[in-house]
Amino acid sequence: MPGSDPAWPQPVALLRCATCASAVTAAPAPREVHDAGQYATAAPRGAGPAAPLLRAFDRRRLALLRAAGAGPPARLLDAGAGRGRFVAAARAAGHDARGVEPSARGVAAARAVYGLELERAAIEDAAIPPGSLDAVTLWHVLEHLDDPAGALARLAGWLCPGGVMLVGVPNAASLQARAGGAVWFHLDVPRHRTHFTPQGLLALLRVHGLEPLRTHHVLAEHNPFGLWQSLVSRATPTPSWLFHTLKRNAPFTARDAVPTALALPLAPPAAAIELLAGLARRGGTIAVSARRVR
Repeated sequence: MPGSDPAWPQPVALLRCATCASAVTAAPAPREVHDAGQYATAAPRGAGPAAPLLRAFDRRRLALLRAAGAGPPARLLDAGAGRGRFVAAARAAGHDARGVEPSARGVAAARAVYGLELERAAIEDAAIPPGSLDAVTLWHVLEHLDDPAGALARLAGWLCPGGVMLVGVPNAASLQARAGGAVWFHLDVPRHRTHFTPQGLLALLRVHGLEPLRTHHVLAEHNPFGLWQSLVSRATPTPSWLFHTLKRNAPFTARDAVPTALALPLAPPAAAIELLAGLARRGGTIAVSARRVR
């Protein structure tokens, strides 16, 4: 399907799920799929200059936790911790933070870059005692799972009563999802297994004893770039070419680089449009804070 990993050769259908207001990827994910594409664990090109911006994104996520009542020194788990960047930021902010990550390369990168020892495990295998956490962050992880309901049930059990969960996911009901269509930046098949609408995510959280506190649609971390890249992908042979090139899994080609460069002046208008979309509660990604009530 257009909008997926350049190395993914076969179309992937999305099936609508009427009961959860979401869409699910029909085909199985290839082996080691999360060691490639947007989630490859190698440091991307431009990581150094982007570091201050990434730190700002981490501070925003920590602020969302504080607003939900999970400020430091909360016992915090980042589920699907990647290369460990947010765990490091949370520790620096005073949290008792740790992470679990299924990718061997992610665990190795966390050790090499941040000196962190993440637990290498999938959510279903992680050894976390019930009721032992004050907060769980699930930041652009839930959409990767074939069984998001089962994962939420397990994660909710790790929280103490009143504990907070912060979930970030792409918004299938967003303006940019409609504008991007098959080349929507956040579609990202085959890694993204489920795409949620806000209503679907809120319903799923409530089923598992997590009462939503607030839904955020204005998020600088993913939304402005997501809209711009989705629009550019309509004019480039390789969908999401710039992002994939920065992540070192797409080659540099003039046929992709030229239209991308010509589209750079569209970035500020795209950011303004995405801001308006977020204020209208149609942001390209959403973050939902929820509290365990049972």
